[in-house]
Amino acid sequence: MNRTFASQSESPAHGSAVPVSGGFVPGLEGTPAFTVWGHDPSPVPVVIAVPHAGRSYPQALVSHMRQPAFSAPRLEDRLVDLVGRAVAERTGAALLVAHAPRAMIDLNRASDDVDWDMIGGGAPDAGPVLPPSSGRRARSGLGLVPRRLPGLGELWKRPIAHHELAARIAGVHEPYHSALAALLEGVRARWGAVLLIDLHSMPPLPARAGEPSAQFVVGDRFGAACDGALVAEAFAALGQAQRLAAHNRPYAGGYVLERHARRTAGINCLQLEIDRRVYLDAAMAEPGPGLGATIEVVAALVQRMAIAVADLGRERGLWRAAAE
Repeated sequence: MNRTFASQSESPAHGSAVPVSGGFVPGLEGTPAFTVWGHDPSPVPVVIAVPHAGRSYPQALVSHMRQPAFSAPRLEDRLVDLVGRAVAERTGAALLVAHAPRAMIDLNRASDDVDWDMIGGGAPDAGPVLPPSSGRRARSGLGLVPRRLPGLGELWKRPIAHHELAARIAGVHEPYHSALAALLEGVRARWGAVLLIDLHSMPPLPARAGEPSAQFVVGDRFGAACDGALVAEAFAALGQAQRLAAHNRPYAGGYVLERHARRTAGINCLQLEIDRRVYLDAAMAEPGPGLGATIEVVAALVQRMAIAVADLGRERGLWRAAAE
């Protein structure tokens, strides 16, 4: 394998990434829905996206939630953006972080995955907002706008108005996915291939038959979203770090992978779930003693996979980074 990039012990020579914000959080004037940090040209063919760690809560949203102090943090991938930021700075990977909270809108769901029973007036007749569709996740309470949580039940005190839903889609969902698509295409154009790591965190998985539970879950939609050689590199990196990892179960990847992965075009996508215990404190609320080690593990994974993605792009005959 061609060792194209700096080793983990070396300092990256790509300088500071340039932040560009986009979209807007309805109800928080001047607050962007997301920020992109990137380099031009991209030093590695990897993009990290963090869709569920947003903490920009409008007061109106909070006031409409039942027990927001309980429910809002449980919907978040709590502080996993700290891992994403540190890894991107260390490796040179491009980074997209959502600031809009998942309680407002779930960026890992399709815009028509709506539970219309929670929308005032129900589904539109002719789709002026969205077509009247409701997927499996929406019916389970975790659609485009989460409806319920175990241990709490219903999240909202009142139905959501059509215009509120439309504003969330226009301000957050559409620009976020447009920005992600453009970011992936830009990196793919330079390297011939690109890897998206859709970064999430998960509550601890239950142990089975006395065996310890996995600390990481790598999801590739059962092979549809990512080249198998890249998946193998991910597990090799986690194995080298002596971290237990699972494949596709219980998290195979959601709408982000479904929408953006195009293996035949060189756009590969993985969902990476991290057990919150490994980087948060005992209450799983604030950064814990394992944060630094977790950053090291994920950074090593990104560096190893970046080499494999570059090799994949070279094999496709489209890699031009070496000439620049």
